[in-house]
Amino acid sequence: MSNTHQEAIKQFLSLMGNVDEQLNDTFQNMHHGNPTENLARFLKARDWDVQKAYKMLIDCLQWRIQNEIDNILSKPIIPADLYRAVRDSQLVGLSGYSKEGLPVIAIGVGLSTYDKASVNYYVQSHIQMNEYRDRVILPAATQKYGKHISTCLKVLDMTGLKLSALNQIKLLTTISTIDDLNYPEKTETYYIVNAPYIFSACWKAVKPLLQERTKMKIQVLQGCGRDELLKVMDYSSLPHFCRKEGSGSSRNRSNGTIDNCFSLDHSYHQQLYNYIRHQANLIESGRPIKQGSVHVEFPEPDPEDTKIAKTIESEFQRLADQNGICNSLNGLKVNGD
Repeated sequence: MSNTHQEAIKQFLSLMGNVDEQLNDTFQNMHHGNPTENLARFLKARDWDVQKAYKMLIDCLQWRIQNEIDNILSKPIIPADLYRAVRDSQLVGLSGYSKEGLPVIAIGVGLSTYDKASVNYYVQSHIQMNEYRDRVILPAATQKYGKHISTCLKVLDMTGLKLSALNQIKLLTTISTIDDLNYPEKTETYYIVNAPYIFSACWKAVKPLLQERTKMKIQVLQGCGRDELLKVMDYSSLPHFCRKEGSGSSRNRSNGTIDNCFSLDHSYHQQLYNYIRHQANLIESGRPIKQGSVHVEFPEPDPEDTKIAKTIESEFQRLADQNGICNSLNGLKVNGD
Protein backbone atom coordinates (compact mmCIF):
# COMPACT_ATOMS: atom_id res chain seq x y z
CA MET A 1 0.00 0.00 0.00
CA SER A 2 1.39 3.41 -0.98
CA ASN A 3 2.17 6.16 1.52
CA THR A 4 -0.72 8.22 0.09
CA HIS A 5 -3.16 5.40 0.72
CA GLN A 6 -1.80 4.81 4.22
CA GLU A 7 -2.26 8.51 4.99
CA ALA A 8 -5.84 8.38 3.67
CA ILE A 9 -6.63 5.44 5.98
CA LYS A 10 -5.04 7.30 8.91
CA GLN A 11 -7.24 10.36 8.23
CA PHE A 12 -10.32 8.14 7.83
CA LEU A 13 -9.61 6.36 11.16
CA SER A 14 -9.30 9.74 12.84
CA LEU A 15 -12.71 10.83 11.49
CA MET A 16 -14.29 7.56 12.63
CA GLY A 17 -13.00 8.22 16.14
CA ASN A 18 -15.57 11.03 16.43
CA VAL A 19 -18.72 9.10 15.49
CA ASP A 20 -21.42 8.48 18.10
CA GLU A 21 -21.75 5.22 20.04
CA GLN A 22 -24.59 3.77 17.93
CA LEU A 23 -22.70 4.30 14.66
CA ASN A 24 -19.53 2.91 16.22
CA ASP A 25 -21.34 -0.20 17.47
CA THR A 26 -22.72 -1.06 14.03
CA PHE A 27 -19.31 -0.30 12.48
CA GLN A 28 -17.72 -2.87 14.85
CA ASN A 29 -20.39 -5.41 13.88
CA MET A 30 -19.56 -4.71 10.25
CA HIS A 31 -15.75 -4.84 10.29
CA HIS A 32 -15.33 -7.95 12.50
CA GLY A 33 -12.04 -6.74 13.96
CA ASN A 34 -10.64 -5.44 10.65
CA PRO A 35 -11.46 -1.70 10.60
CA THR A 36 -8.56 -0.78 8.31
CA GLU A 37 -9.58 -3.27 5.61
CA ASN A 38 -13.16 -1.96 5.73
CA LEU A 39 -12.05 1.66 5.46
CA ALA A 40 -9.84 0.75 2.48
CA ARG A 41 -12.87 -0.76 0.68
CA PHE A 42 -14.87 2.46 1.04
CA LEU A 43 -11.85 4.53 0.00
CA LYS A 44 -11.37 2.40 -3.14
CA ALA A 45 -15.05 2.88 -3.99
CA ARG A 46 -14.56 6.65 -3.83
CA ASP A 47 -11.16 6.79 -5.54
CA TRP A 48 -9.38 7.40 -2.23
CA ASP A 49 -11.18 10.67 -1.53
CA VAL A 50 -11.37 10.63 2.29
CA GLN A 51 -14.36 12.99 2.66
CA LYS A 52 -16.43 11.16 0.04
CA ALA A 53 -15.54 7.77 1.54
CA TYR A 54 -16.42 9.03 5.04
CA LYS A 55 -19.84 10.24 3.85
CA MET A 56 -20.41 6.91 2.06
CA LEU A 57 -19.56 4.91 5.20
CA ILE A 58 -21.69 7.10 7.52
CA ASP A 59 -24.64 6.73 5.10
CA CYS A 60 -24.06 2.96 5.11
CA LEU A 61 -23.97 2.78 8.92
CA GLN A 62 -27.16 4.82 9.18
CA TRP A 63 -28.82 2.52 6.63
CA ARG A 64 -27.76 -0.48 8.75
CA ILE A 65 -29.21 1.06 11.92
CA GLN A 66 -32.49 2.21 10.32
CA ASN A 67 -33.07 -1.22 8.76
CA GLU A 68 -31.70 -3.31 11.67
CA ILE A 69 -29.21 -5.04 9.37
CA ASP A 70 -27.18 -6.23 12.39
CA ASN A 71 -30.18 -8.45 13.28
CA ILE A 72 -31.16 -9.58 9.78
CA LEU A 73 -29.54 -13.00 10.24
CA SER A 74 -32.09 -13.74 12.97
CA LYS A 75 -35.09 -13.20 10.67
CA PRO A 76 -35.73 -16.36 8.64
CA ILE A 77 -38.01 -16.39 5.62
CA ILE A 78 -40.74 -18.80 6.73
CA PRO A 79 -42.43 -21.14 6.15
CA ALA A 80 -39.71 -23.24 4.51
CA ASP A 81 -41.83 -23.70 1.37
CA LEU A 82 -41.74 -19.93 0.82
CA TYR A 83 -37.97 -19.91 1.24
CA ARG A 84 -37.68 -22.80 -1.24
CA ALA A 85 -39.74 -20.76 -3.72
CA VAL A 86 -37.35 -17.82 -3.23
CA ARG A 87 -34.34 -20.09 -3.79
CA ASP A 88 -35.91 -21.61 -6.94
CA SER A 89 -36.42 -18.16 -8.48
CA GLN A 90 -33.36 -16.24 -7.17
CA LEU A 91 -30.54 -18.49 -8.32
CA VAL A 92 -27.51 -17.82 -6.12
CA GLY A 93 -25.19 -20.15 -4.25
CA LEU A 94 -21.69 -20.94 -3.02
CA SER A 95 -20.06 -23.54 -5.26
CA GLY A 96 -16.70 -23.73 -3.48
CA TYR A 97 -13.41 -21.84 -3.13
CA SER A 98 -10.69 -20.68 -5.49
CA LYS A 99 -7.11 -21.96 -5.21
CA GLU A 100 -6.36 -18.72 -3.31
CA GLY A 101 -9.18 -19.44 -0.85
CA LEU A 102 -11.74 -16.94 -2.17
CA PRO A 103 -15.38 -18.06 -1.98
CA VAL A 104 -16.90 -18.73 -5.42
CA ILE A 105 -20.42 -17.32 -5.65
CA ALA A 106 -22.50 -18.66 -8.54
CA ILE A 107 -25.40 -16.59 -9.92
CA GLY A 108 -27.95 -17.81 -12.48
CA VAL A 109 -28.72 -14.44 -14.05
CA GLY A 110 -30.57 -15.71 -17.10
CA LEU A 111 -32.86 -18.22 -15.37
CA SER A 112 -33.71 -16.23 -12.22
CA THR A 113 -37.37 -15.23 -12.50
CA TYR A 114 -37.99 -13.36 -9.21
CA ASP A 115 -41.68 -14.19 -9.55
CA LYS A 116 -42.46 -16.50 -6.60
CA ALA A 117 -42.47 -13.93 -3.77
CA SER A 118 -42.65 -10.19 -3.12
CA VAL A 119 -39.68 -7.95 -3.89
CA ASN A 120 -39.02 -7.53 -0.15
CA TYR A 121 -38.28 -11.24 0.27
CA TYR A 122 -35.74 -11.22 -2.56
CA VAL A 123 -34.00 -8.13 -1.14
CA GLN A 124 -34.05 -9.65 2.37
CA SER A 125 -32.55 -12.91 1.09
CA HIS A 126 -29.85 -11.07 -0.87
CA ILE A 127 -28.79 -9.04 2.18
CA GLN A 128 -28.81 -12.16 4.36
CA MET A 129 -26.45 -13.90 1.92
CA ASN A 130 -24.18 -10.82 1.97
CA GLU A 131 -24.14 -10.74 5.77
CA TYR A 132 -23.58 -14.51 6.07
CA ARG A 133 -20.68 -14.20 3.61
CA ASP A 134 -19.10 -11.41 5.68
CA ARG A 135 -19.80 -12.82 9.16
CA VAL A 136 -19.37 -16.58 8.59
CA ILE A 137 -17.98 -17.58 5.15
CA LEU A 138 -15.06 -15.11 4.89
CA PRO A 139 -13.85 -15.52 8.52
CA ALA A 140 -13.99 -19.33 8.08
CA ALA A 141 -12.00 -19.06 4.82
CA THR A 142 -9.47 -16.79 6.56
CA GLN A 143 -8.98 -19.40 9.28
CA LYS A 144 -8.83 -22.35 6.86
CA TYR A 145 -6.34 -20.80 4.43
CA GLY A 146 -4.24 -19.03 7.07
CA LYS A 147 -4.44 -15.58 5.49
CA HIS A 148 -6.92 -12.70 5.57
CA ILE A 149 -9.65 -13.24 2.95
CA SER A 150 -12.18 -10.45 2.49
CA THR A 151 -13.39 -10.77 -1.11
CA CYS A 152 -15.01 -13.39 -3.34
CA LEU A 153 -15.26 -14.41 -6.99
CA LYS A 154 -18.61 -14.35 -8.79
CA VAL A 155 -19.52 -16.54 -11.76
CA LEU A 156 -22.55 -15.19 -13.62
CA ASP A 157 -24.42 -17.67 -15.82
CA MET A 158 -26.29 -15.96 -18.67
CA THR A 159 -28.00 -19.16 -19.87
CA GLY A 160 -31.64 -18.42 -20.73
CA LEU A 161 -31.28 -14.63 -20.77
CA LYS A 162 -34.28 -13.26 -22.65
CA LEU A 163 -35.80 -9.89 -23.47
CA SER A 164 -38.36 -10.53 -20.73
CA ALA A 165 -35.54 -9.95 -18.22
CA LEU A 166 -36.40 -6.28 -18.65
CA ASN A 167 -39.27 -6.95 -16.23
CA GLN A 168 -36.72 -7.50 -13.45
CA ILE A 169 -34.42 -4.58 -14.14
CA LYS A 170 -35.91 -2.40 -11.39
CA LEU A 171 -35.35 -5.10 -8.74
CA LEU A 172 -31.86 -5.87 -10.05
CA THR A 173 -30.97 -2.17 -10.00
CA THR A 174 -32.16 -1.99 -6.36
CA ILE A 175 -30.02 -4.99 -5.36
CA SER A 176 -27.03 -3.63 -7.28
CA THR A 177 -27.39 -0.23 -5.57
CA ILE A 178 -27.57 -1.86 -2.11
CA ASP A 179 -24.31 -3.68 -2.90
CA ASP A 180 -22.57 -0.63 -4.39
CA LEU A 181 -23.40 1.62 -1.43
CA ASN A 182 -23.19 -0.80 1.50
CA TYR A 183 -20.96 -3.70 0.44
CA PRO A 184 -18.39 -2.05 -1.84
CA GLU A 185 -15.33 -3.83 -3.22
CA LYS A 186 -16.33 -7.30 -1.99
CA THR A 187 -15.91 -8.98 -5.40
CA GLU A 188 -12.44 -9.58 -6.80
CA THR A 189 -13.56 -10.74 -10.28
CA TYR A 190 -16.84 -11.26 -12.14
CA TYR A 191 -16.75 -14.12 -14.66
CA ILE A 192 -19.51 -14.08 -17.29
CA VAL A 193 -20.27 -17.48 -18.84
CA ASN A 194 -22.77 -19.00 -21.30
CA ALA A 195 -23.41 -15.55 -22.76
CA PRO A 196 -26.02 -15.47 -25.58
CA TYR A 197 -26.16 -12.82 -28.31
CA ILE A 198 -28.53 -10.64 -26.26
CA PHE A 199 -25.86 -10.29 -23.55
CA SER A 200 -23.10 -9.54 -26.06
CA ALA A 201 -25.16 -6.73 -27.60
CA CYS A 202 -25.91 -5.19 -24.18
CA TRP A 203 -22.32 -5.57 -22.99
CA LYS A 204 -21.07 -3.65 -26.01
CA ALA A 205 -23.37 -0.73 -25.08
CA VAL A 206 -22.80 -0.84 -21.30
CA LYS A 207 -19.03 -1.40 -21.16
CA PRO A 208 -18.10 2.22 -22.06
CA LEU A 209 -20.29 3.48 -19.16
CA LEU A 210 -18.48 1.48 -16.49
CA GLN A 211 -15.71 2.88 -14.33
CA GLU A 212 -12.27 1.59 -15.28
CA ARG A 213 -11.97 -0.09 -11.88
CA THR A 214 -15.18 -2.06 -12.53
CA LYS A 215 -14.28 -2.92 -16.14
CA MET A 216 -11.01 -4.48 -15.00
CA LYS A 217 -12.93 -6.88 -12.73
CA ILE A 218 -15.19 -8.31 -15.47
CA GLN A 219 -14.11 -11.21 -17.67
CA VAL A 220 -16.43 -12.54 -20.38
CA LEU A 221 -15.40 -16.15 -20.96
CA GLN A 222 -15.90 -18.41 -23.96
CA GLY A 223 -18.79 -20.87 -23.61
CA CYS A 224 -19.20 -22.28 -20.11
CA GLY A 225 -15.75 -20.96 -19.14
CA ARG A 226 -14.61 -24.29 -17.70
CA ASP A 227 -11.01 -24.24 -18.95
CA GLU A 228 -10.37 -20.64 -17.88
CA LEU A 229 -12.01 -21.14 -14.48
CA LEU A 230 -9.97 -24.30 -13.82
CA LYS A 231 -6.90 -22.03 -13.78
CA VAL A 232 -8.24 -20.34 -10.63
CA MET A 233 -10.27 -23.13 -8.96
CA ASP A 234 -10.42 -26.91 -8.76
CA TYR A 235 -13.09 -28.90 -10.62
CA SER A 236 -14.97 -29.55 -7.37
CA SER A 237 -15.50 -25.78 -6.92
CA LEU A 238 -16.74 -25.18 -10.48
CA PRO A 239 -20.41 -24.12 -10.52
CA HIS A 240 -22.55 -26.93 -11.99
CA PHE A 241 -23.30 -24.84 -15.11
CA CYS A 242 -19.58 -24.64 -15.97
CA ARG A 243 -18.84 -28.34 -15.91
CA LYS A 244 -19.62 -29.15 -19.52
CA GLU A 245 -20.47 -27.24 -22.68
CA GLY A 246 -24.11 -26.27 -22.91
CA SER A 247 -24.89 -27.33 -19.33
CA GLY A 248 -26.37 -24.01 -18.22
CA SER A 249 -28.17 -23.24 -14.95
CA SER A 250 -30.38 -26.28 -15.37
CA ARG A 251 -33.07 -26.44 -12.76
CA ASN A 252 -33.69 -30.15 -13.25
CA ARG A 253 -32.36 -32.49 -10.61
CA SER A 254 -30.85 -35.08 -12.94
CA ASN A 255 -27.39 -34.50 -11.46
CA GLY A 256 -28.86 -34.41 -7.96
CA THR A 257 -29.01 -31.37 -5.73
CA ILE A 258 -25.60 -31.98 -4.17
CA ASP A 259 -23.81 -30.23 -7.05
CA ASN A 260 -26.50 -27.59 -7.71
CA CYS A 261 -25.51 -24.78 -5.35
CA PHE A 262 -28.72 -22.88 -6.21
CA SER A 263 -30.87 -25.55 -4.54
CA LEU A 264 -32.15 -25.19 -0.98
CA ASP A 265 -30.97 -28.80 -0.52
CA HIS A 266 -27.34 -27.82 -1.20
CA SER A 267 -25.13 -27.80 1.91
CA TYR A 268 -24.48 -24.04 1.64
CA HIS A 269 -28.17 -23.11 1.71
CA GLN A 270 -28.92 -25.70 4.41
CA GLN A 271 -26.18 -24.23 6.62
CA LEU A 272 -27.30 -20.65 5.93
CA TYR A 273 -30.99 -21.37 6.63
CA ASN A 274 -30.20 -23.38 9.78
CA TYR A 275 -27.91 -20.59 11.00
CA ILE A 276 -30.67 -17.98 10.58
CA ARG A 277 -33.28 -20.18 12.28
CA HIS A 278 -30.86 -20.87 15.15
CA GLN A 279 -30.18 -17.13 15.63
CA ALA A 280 -33.95 -16.49 15.60
CA ASN A 281 -34.51 -19.16 18.27
CA LEU A 282 -31.81 -17.63 20.47
CA ILE A 283 -33.54 -14.24 20.32
CA GLU A 284 -37.14 -15.43 20.50
CA SER A 285 -36.29 -18.04 23.20
CA GLY A 286 -39.21 -20.39 22.66
CA ARG A 287 -41.72 -17.93 21.22
CA PRO A 288 -42.99 -18.68 17.69
CA ILE A 289 -40.85 -17.02 14.99
CA LYS A 290 -42.72 -14.23 13.25
CA GLN A 291 -43.67 -14.63 9.61
CA GLY A 292 -43.44 -11.80 7.10
CA SER A 293 -40.65 -10.18 5.14
CA VAL A 294 -38.17 -7.64 6.44
CA HIS A 295 -38.89 -4.28 4.84
CA VAL A 296 -35.55 -2.74 3.96
CA GLU A 297 -35.46 0.84 2.79
CA PHE A 298 -34.30 0.89 -0.82
CA PRO A 299 -31.57 3.46 -1.45
CA GLU A 300 -31.86 5.90 -4.33
CA PRO A 301 -30.06 4.43 -7.34
CA ASP A 302 -26.70 5.94 -8.14
CA PRO A 303 -27.00 8.13 -11.27
CA GLU A 304 -24.46 5.86 -12.96
CA ASP A 305 -26.55 2.76 -12.16
CA THR A 306 -29.65 4.48 -13.52
CA LYS A 307 -27.80 5.37 -16.72
CA ILE A 308 -26.64 1.78 -17.13
CA ALA A 309 -30.16 0.46 -16.52
CA LYS A 310 -31.58 2.88 -19.10
CA THR A 311 -28.90 1.82 -21.59
CA ILE A 312 -29.81 -1.84 -21.06
CA GLU A 313 -33.48 -0.97 -21.48
CA SER A 314 -32.87 0.86 -24.75
CA GLU A 315 -30.62 -1.94 -26.02
CA PHE A 316 -33.32 -4.51 -25.23
CA GLN A 317 -35.83 -2.27 -26.99
CA ARG A 318 -33.58 -2.14 -30.07
CA LEU A 319 -33.24 -5.92 -30.08
CA ALA A 320 -36.98 -6.28 -29.62
CA ASP A 321 -37.57 -3.98 -32.60
CA GLN A 322 -35.18 -6.10 -34.65
CA ASN A 323 -37.16 -9.21 -33.70
CA GLY A 324 -40.49 -7.58 -34.39
CA ILE A 325 -41.78 -8.05 -30.85
CA CYS A 326 -41.75 -4.45 -29.76
CA ASN A 327 -45.43 -4.45 -28.78
CA SER A 328 -44.93 -6.96 -25.97
CA LEU A 329 -42.52 -4.58 -24.24
CA ASN A 330 -44.65 -1.45 -24.42
CA GLY A 331 -45.14 0.35 -21.15
CA LEU A 332 -42.07 -1.10 -19.43
CA LYS A 333 -40.01 1.52 -17.62
CA VAL A 334 -36.84 1.22 -15.61
CA ASN A 335 -37.99 3.36 -12.73
CA GLY A 336 -41.71 3.32 -13.39
CA ASP A 337 -44.36 1.15 -11.76
